[in-house]
Amino acid sequence: MELHIVIAGEKDLAGQVYRQIRDAIQSGRLTDGEQIPPSRLLAQQLGVSRKTVSEAYTRLTLDKLLRGKIGAGTFVNIEKPHRQSAKKPAVKRNALAAAASIERWLQHTIPFQHGTPSQYELIGGSTSKNHFPQHEWRRCMLHGLRMSAASAGSYAAAEGLAPLRESIARHISFARGVRCTASDVIVTSGAQQAIDLIARVVIEAGCMVAVEDPGYPPARLLFSSHGASIAYVPVDEEGMLVDQIPDGTRLIYTTPAHQFPLGMPMSQRRRTALLQRAAELGALIIEDDYDSEFRYEGRPADSLQSMDKQGSVVFVGTFSKIMQPGLRIGYMIAPAAIREAIIIAKHLSDWHTSAPMQWALNKFIDDGLLQKHIRRCHTLYSHRREKIMQRMTTDLAPWFAIVPANAGFHLTALAQAEFDLQLLIRLARRVGIGLYSIDGFYQQAEVQQGLLLGYGAIETLDIGPAFDRIHDILREIS
Repeated sequence: MELHIVIAGEKDLAGQVYRQIRDAIQSGRLTDGEQIPPSRLLAQQLGVSRKTVSEAYTRLTLDKLLRGKIGAGTFVNIEKPHRQSAKKPAVKRNALAAAASIERWLQHTIPFQHGTPSQYELIGGSTSKNHFPQHEWRRCMLHGLRMSAASAGSYAAAEGLAPLRESIARHISFARGVRCTASDVIVTSGAQQAIDLIARVVIEAGCMVAVEDPGYPPARLLFSSHGASIAYVPVDEEGMLVDQIPDGTRLIYTTPAHQFPLGMPMSQRRRTALLQRAAELGALIIEDDYDSEFRYEGRPADSLQSMDKQGSVVFVGTFSKIMQPGLRIGYMIAPAAIREAIIIAKHLSDWHTSAPMQWALNKFIDDGLLQKHIRRCHTLYSHRREKIMQRMTTDLAPWFAIVPANAGFHLTALAQAEFDLQLLIRLARRVGIGLYSIDGFYQQAEVQQGLLLGYGAIETLDIGPAFDRIHDILREIS
C-alpha cells in the first residue's frame, strides 16, 4: 500500500515530505508503531531522490516522530503527545461545544438500553426474534437484490419505491383505517427518521412543540436538537390533557393508540378535542402509531388521521415493531401542505431508504407474509400478556397495579406500596431478570414509580419462573 504524499513543484522537496508525514502522524492517520515505507521505495513512488526522503526521515526522527529499528525498518513514534497551542481556534471550540451538547442529550435517551440482555428479558420495544420467518424473509431479500440489480445502478425516488408505497397504503388502510393513497406515503429509514424529517420542515429555532409527559424521550430530544422549546403536557387515563397545550404551539407529538410509556389509549372525546385544539393553533400533529397492529380487546378506535378534516395530522408508522428492530423501514402519511417539503428534506438527508430492503418488504407484504406474521405474533403476545396480567393481578397485586391497555406489546405496572423500586431492579438483574423503571420518561409531571413490562423478548414459558423470582425479591425487600 502506498503512503499518500503529494509532491507539488520542484522546491523544498524534503520539506514537503517532512510536513506531510508529520501532519499525518499528528492527525492520527498514521498510528503509533505503524511501519512507513523504506526511503528507497518511497523515493521511487514519489519520483524524487532517495536523499530527499532520507533527509525528511532524519528530521522526523530528530523530532521523535519516527524511530528506526535495525534490520526491521522505520516506524511511527508518538509516545509523547505533540505540543499544541493552549488556545484552540474559535471554530474548533464551537464545534466541541456543540458535540458536548449532543452528548448531554444522549445521556438522557431511552432509559432501558443495556448492552447485555438478561436471561428473562422484559425490555420494551423488542420483538420475538425466534418466531420471525427468517426463511421467507431471506427469499424476499434475494428478490430485493435481484430487483435492485435490474435497476442499472440508478438511485431510487426519495419518497420510496412506488410498489412498496402501494403495499403500505393498502396495509394501513386495512389495519388502521388510515385514509390515504400511495401518493400520500413517504418511506423512511425507521419512524425516527420520519419524526426528524417533520421536525426539519416544521420547526424553527424557539418555536413551541408540545409532547406528552411522560413520553418518548428520543422524540423530545430530537425536537430540542432542532432548536424547539418543549412544552410538557401531562396525561391522565384518557390521554394527553389537551387544555394544557399552550398557545403558540406549532407541533404536537402524541401516541394516542397506546400511550408511551403508560399504555392507555386516548379516548374518543379527547381525540376530538385534540384535533379542535390543533385547528385553533394552526398546529401540526404527529400521530406516532408505533405498535397498534397488536390489539387484544375492546372496539378499535379511529386513528387521529382518519378523523382529521383539516389536513393537520401526520401519521407515522414503523415495521421495526412488527418484524425486527434491525429492519429500519418506517413511513409517514403526510398532509398535502408539507408533503413536497418532506420529500425534499428526505432527499437532502439520505436520498432514499435502501432499495433492496424496500423491494424485499414489498414482496413480504404482497405475498401475505406480513399479515401471517402479525397473526402469529398476535396469538403469541396475547398469551404472554394474559400470563403477565394474571400474575400482576394476583400474587403481585399488593405491590403493583396494571395500567389498562388494549394494544401493543408492553404493559406498565404502577407501584402501589412503599418499597425500593431501584433495589428490586438491581436484585432482579442479579438473578437474570431484566426489569426497567418508567422514571426516565417523566420530565415535569409528578413521577409515578412503576415498571415497563415488555413481552416481546421473553419466551412464554419463561414468564412463570421470572415472576416467581420477582415475587420472592419483593417479599424480601418489603
